[in-house]
Amino acid sequence: MGIFEPYRAIGYITSGVPFSVQRLGTETFLTVSVGKAFQIYNCSKLNLVLIGPQLPKKIRALASYRDFTFAAYGTDIAVFKRAHQVANWSRHNAKVNLLLLFGDHVLSVDADGNVFIWTFKGIEDNLAPIGHIMLDAKFTPTCIMHPDTYLNKVLIGSQEGSLQLWNISTKKKLYEFKGWNSGICSCVSSPALDVIAVGCTDGIIHVHNIRYDEEVITFKHSARGTVTALSFSTDGQSLLASGGSSGVISIWNLEKRRLQSVIREAHESSIISLHFFANEPVLMSSSADNSIKMWIFDTSDGDPRLLRFRSGHSAPPLCIRFYANGRHILSAGQDRAFRLFSVIQDQQSRELSQRHISKRAKKLRMKEEELKLKPVIAFDCAEIRERDWCNVVTCHMDTEQAYVWRLQNFVLGEHILRPCPENPTPVKACAISACGNFAVLGTAAGWIERFNLQSGSSRGSYLDMSKRSAHDGEVIGVACDSTNTLMISAGYHGDIKVWDFKGRELKSRWEIGCAVVKIVYNRLNGLLATVTDDLLIRIFDVVALRMVRKFEGHTDRITDLCFSEDGKWLLSSSMDGSLRIWDVVLARQIDAINVDVSITALSLSPNMDVLATTHVDQNGVYLWVNQSIFSGASNVDSFASGKEVVKVKLPSISSMDGSQTEDSNEPVVDNSVSKDTSVSATFIKQIPELVTLSLLPKSQWQSLINLDIIKVRNKPIEPPKKPEKAPFFLPSIPSLSGEILFTPSEPADGDNEAKDNEVEKNDRKFDMPPSPFLQLLQSSAEMKNFSAFTDYVKGLSPSTLDMELRMLQIIDDENQQELDSRPEMISIELLLDYFIHEVSCRNNFEFIQALIRLFLKIHGETIRCHSKLQGKAKQLLEIQCDVWQRVDTLFQGTRCMVTFLSNSQF
Repeated sequence: MGIFEPYRAIGYITSGVPFSVQRLGTETFLTVSVGKAFQIYNCSKLNLVLIGPQLPKKIRALASYRDFTFAAYGTDIAVFKRAHQVANWSRHNAKVNLLLLFGDHVLSVDADGNVFIWTFKGIEDNLAPIGHIMLDAKFTPTCIMHPDTYLNKVLIGSQEGSLQLWNISTKKKLYEFKGWNSGICSCVSSPALDVIAVGCTDGIIHVHNIRYDEEVITFKHSARGTVTALSFSTDGQSLLASGGSSGVISIWNLEKRRLQSVIREAHESSIISLHFFANEPVLMSSSADNSIKMWIFDTSDGDPRLLRFRSGHSAPPLCIRFYANGRHILSAGQDRAFRLFSVIQDQQSRELSQRHISKRAKKLRMKEEELKLKPVIAFDCAEIRERDWCNVVTCHMDTEQAYVWRLQNFVLGEHILRPCPENPTPVKACAISACGNFAVLGTAAGWIERFNLQSGSSRGSYLDMSKRSAHDGEVIGVACDSTNTLMISAGYHGDIKVWDFKGRELKSRWEIGCAVVKIVYNRLNGLLATVTDDLLIRIFDVVALRMVRKFEGHTDRITDLCFSEDGKWLLSSSMDGSLRIWDVVLARQIDAINVDVSITALSLSPNMDVLATTHVDQNGVYLWVNQSIFSGASNVDSFASGKEVVKVKLPSISSMDGSQTEDSNEPVVDNSVSKDTSVSATFIKQIPELVTLSLLPKSQWQSLINLDIIKVRNKPIEPPKKPEKAPFFLPSIPSLSGEILFTPSEPADGDNEAKDNEVEKNDRKFDMPPSPFLQLLQSSAEMKNFSAFTDYVKGLSPSTLDMELRMLQIIDDENQQELDSRPEMISIELLLDYFIHEVSCRNNFEFIQALIRLFLKIHGETIRCHSKLQGKAKQLLEIQCDVWQRVDTLFQGTRCMVTFLSNSQF
C-alpha cells in the first residue's frame, strides 16, 4: 500500500460499443459502455444516475431491461440488477460481440457463430442457456435484430453480405437473403410492417421488404463512408437517420425518397449508435469520440439542432492543473479542446468555448477542428483575478501567440498576446504573476516578454545585455515569485537566469551543464526544481543561488513534475511507468508506484488530498486519494514504500470496490464506504495533545442539547379532538400490548381470579428483553472496546437517543440494596465507564460533550443519591478537566497570536 491509492477516473462518457435505451415510467434511460464498466444517464437532462462496477475485461456489447443490465465481456456475460451483479453467464468459447433483448430472453452471438438463448426470469437459478443455434461456417455475424410482429424470429446480418432469418423456438433457419455483395454493418426495423433498413460497408442503405424479399428504396451514402448506425423516426415523420464512419449524420425523407438534411461534423469520429425516441422528434447519437448528443427536429425547415450533449476528451490530455481549491481540474488535450472537469459533480464538467466555432465553420464551409486552436502545450492560471479579467493563459503547439481565457464565463478572452512581433516564433512557456495582473511568455527563439492581462498590452521584455534575447535557445520555462520581486527563466541549453521582475534586469545566472527539459517553481519556499536530459532532478535555492537537492531514480524520460502546496513533497512521473514522491526536507524518496500505462501529466490538489494524472493513449483523468490524510495517520511512513517500487493498477471508472451513483443535485458517492462507518474508528494513531471531532452534522449534536426547546416549539397548539361519532357505550382503556381492552362495569366475585391472571399477564409483557442500545453497551464493556457502540450511537437520531437514556430512569423509591441490583443502575454505571473511556481517548469530542450533558440532565439526581455512581462521576470530572485544560492551553496560544497580529500595524 502506498501514499496514493487509486480512486476513480473522470472524463469518460462512452466508448465504441452501441448504447442501450430503455423507458421506465415517464423517464428514458441510456446505458453506455466506458471500457470495463457501464454508465446510465437520465435522458431528460443527460445527468449521470449510476455507474456499474468494474469488470475483468472491456465490455463488447450491452442490453438492458428495467433494472437489469446485461454486459458481454470476453467470452462471458455479466448480469446486473442496478449496480449489483446477480449472475454470470459463461458458455461461449469465443468473444461475445452481440446481445439482443428478446421478450423474456437474451440472445448472445459470438465471433464463431454460436447463438445462445438465456432467460432472466429466476436468474439466480437459471445460469445455463435454454437454447443454442450454430450459424453457418462461412457466415460471420455482425448485427442482429427482431422484426416487429415476427413471432420468435430474428434477422442476423453477416460480414459476407448475406442476411438470415431464424426461428429461435425451433432453432431452424427459415430463409436466407442473398444480400448486396457488401458486408452488412447495421440493420433496424421500421414502423412499417415487414420493412427493414440495412446499412452496408459500401455506404449504401437498403430499405427492404423481408416478406416478399423486395427492395423498396436505396439511398447512396458512399461519400460519407461505411453506414455504421440506422434508426427510424416513430413520431409520425417518415424519416430515417443514418450515421457513417466519417462522423456525419444524414436524415433521409422516406416519402419524398431523398436526402432531407445533413448534420456535418456531428461527431469527430465514427458514429456508433443512433436511436429515435418513441413518439418524440428527438434523436440520440453516440460516437467513438467519447461523446453522446441529443438532436431535436423542431425547426421550420426540418433540420435538427443540438439539444444537449455530454462529452469528454476525444484524444489524450497533455496538461492538467487543479483549480478552485481542488474542486475542478483544467485539462488540455490533443483534440484541441480546453476542458474543465468537476471532481465532485460530473454534470458540471464542460468544454471552454472558443467563440462561435460552429457558426464560423458553417459559414466558411470548413470543419470545426480546422478552426479550433491548436493543442495546448502549456498553461497557467491565477484564481485571484477570476472575477476581474482573464485569468488563464495558454501556449499552443507551433503557434506564435498566446491566448487568454476567462474562467468565470468559460470562454476565450478578447486579447491575444503576441511577443516579439518583429520576429515571431512559437510561444513555448508561460506564467502568471501571483497578483494575477501580468503574464510572462517565453518563445522558441529565447525571447521573454511581459504582458498586462487586463489590457493585453506589452509591458516590456527581458533582455540579456550581452545578447539580443533572454536566452540563446528555446525558453523551457518561466516562473514568478510570490511578491513580484523575481522572475526565473530556464533555457534549453541549461542556463538558469534570475531577473528583477519590475526592472527587467538580469540579477544572476548559473549553468546546469546539460539540457533542461522542464522546470517547476514553488512560491512558498522559493525552490526551483529542474529536469534535465540526464534523468536527474535538481532543486535550486533561487535566493542562495545554489543547488540544495538532487534526486535520481527514473530510468526513462521524465514527463512531469509537481510540488505539493507546502513545498515539502516533489512528485515526478516518467515514461518508465513510475510515479515517485520525494521528501524535499529529508532529501529522500518516500514512495514510488508503477503503473501499466506511463503518466504524461500530473497535478496535486492544494489540500494534498487528491492527485490527478493523465496517461498515454488514455482520454480520461485519473484520480488518486492520499491515504495518509483520510486515514488519520500522523506518520506518512506507515503508508510509504520508501525506495521500493509498488505495482499498482490504474483507477477504475467506478472506483475500486462497488459502484457509484450520482444525482442531479448531489455529488457522486462511493458505495464502497458505509455511511455509518466512523472515520475516527480507522485512526491508526491519535494525534498527541489534540482532540478528534466526530464529523457529524452540527445540527445532530446540537439537537441533543436543545431537545426541550425543540419539543416546546413542536408542541401542538390545540389538543387532539375526539371523533364526532364515537361509540359512547364502548369505553376502552389503553394497554401495553396495544390491544383494545374494554372497561367492565363492575367485576363479580367469581371474576377476581381472572382479573389476577390478567394482571400477571401484563406484568410478564412488561418484562421485555434489553434493547440493542443496552445489548451493544454491555458487549462493548465486556470487550473493553467501545468503537462499535460509538458508531451505533452516532447513527441514532437525537430523539431516539433521548428516549434510550430516559428508559433507564428510576422512578419508584426503593431501598439501597434493591437499587444496586436493578438493571437500570448497571446500565448507568456502564454509561459512565463509556464516557470516561471516550473523554480520555479524546475521540468524538463535541458529540460526547453533548451526550454527557443530556445524560446528566436525565440521571443527575440518581447519581447524586448513590455513592457508587458518585465515584464514577468524580473520575469523569477529573479526566474532563485534564483534557479541557490541555485544549484550552492550545486555544489560549492561538488567541494570543491573533490578538497580537490584529493590534499590529503593518
